[in-house]
Amino acid sequence: MNTEAIAGAIQACVERGGGTVSVPAGRFLTGAVILKSDINLHLEAGAVLLFSTDPADYPVVHSRWEGVNRDVYASCIYAEGAENISITGQGTLDGQGQPWWELFRRKENDYPRPKLVSFDRCSRVLISGVKMIDSPSWTVNPIRCENVTIHAISIVNPSDSPNTDGIDPESCRNVRISDCHIDVGDDCIAIKSGTEDSPERIPCENITITNCTMIHGHGGVVLGSEMSGDIRNVTVSNCVFEGTDRGIRLKSRRGRGGVVEDIRVSNIVMKKVICPFIVNAYYFCGPRGKEKYVWDKASYPVTEETPAFRRIHFSNITAREVSAAAGFLYGLPEMYVEEVTFSDVSIAMAEDAEPGMPAMMSQLEPMKQHGFYCGNVKDIQFNRVSVSGHDGPAFYVENGQDVEFHQCKVKNAQSNDPMVVETHGE
Repeated sequence: MNTEAIAGAIQACVERGGGTVSVPAGRFLTGAVILKSDINLHLEAGAVLLFSTDPADYPVVHSRWEGVNRDVYASCIYAEGAENISITGQGTLDGQGQPWWELFRRKENDYPRPKLVSFDRCSRVLISGVKMIDSPSWTVNPIRCENVTIHAISIVNPSDSPNTDGIDPESCRNVRISDCHIDVGDDCIAIKSGTEDSPERIPCENITITNCTMIHGHGGVVLGSEMSGDIRNVTVSNCVFEGTDRGIRLKSRRGRGGVVEDIRVSNIVMKKVICPFIVNAYYFCGPRGKEKYVWDKASYPVTEETPAFRRIHFSNITAREVSAAAGFLYGLPEMYVEEVTFSDVSIAMAEDAEPGMPAMMSQLEPMKQHGFYCGNVKDIQFNRVSVSGHDGPAFYVENGQDVEFHQCKVKNAQSNDPMVVETHGE
């Protein structure tokens, strides 16, 4: 066990005003590693930090878990209130997650599982080069941090491992994620800002994601459902999603509040996804998600608990072998999803598609080879969008205002339905 040796090396650097703690080639068992300001933890090629599976090796700290402040086990690598910290090199962080996953499934955890890397209220953070495997829960989770760079890391967790998200910036500002490979058991990248149960509402804003490959998981890039503090100014570009269940996924529900706005997604290639685009204001997972006010299709008064999605733009995107639907946008009757554009988008359905749920929403039946399904939407534009191999209309609009279509095409439709069908509820 090398916990004390690593802590001693960190403290020696702190006493000298900062420095690098170098892990040489070899396998080193350790408990939680607590970083301090001005410390670079560097893993040389061939170095493996093997994290203990004994909960006693992880101190209990007060941080966030799924958007709520509470006591949790410290992450395998953790820092709080630090400045100028980094994890670099060509080595591996092995979270040995299997025993933690079993504890979770048996509901025997005393506290929520460690994350592999989590920094709370830190600034000038760099994570670069390392490989991360078998995280106990979320893999990289900066919380309330500023000026974060995550570059050229590789994350691999089994596809059936519970809640092993790849990279989850939460209530952070000025985050850059680039050149990463992510293959996980939950969302590959999820942007969050806390829930209605968070005493503080801190936005997640100014986020750039580029040049990443994302395999498996439940979503390529996801915004929400914890978005009570707002999410704004996000760009996603030059990425490949393969088998990620959903592609770009925005989700929330009544009770959460918050605004998601000014999102741009461009130059994306997707393959074998259930649905490439989701904006869902009826997401029911999580505490109180099954209550009537979440699933009710009647209009409610607009309050601070009403979520809003607006100014979202998709361009230059190709999706092949799509199974459920080309896209699914569903706002609230009291708060439409608004100002969304799709430009130069090509969607082809899988010939051997299986029925699937494009979004987690009550009273929604599984779909197969549907086109775009839009409900409670306003100011939507489809520019040069093609849908092929679909069954039914390419664009179905329910309760839509100012929905426009320019130079859109259908190919190899399985039925003789019109390209666009618009309906209005009572």
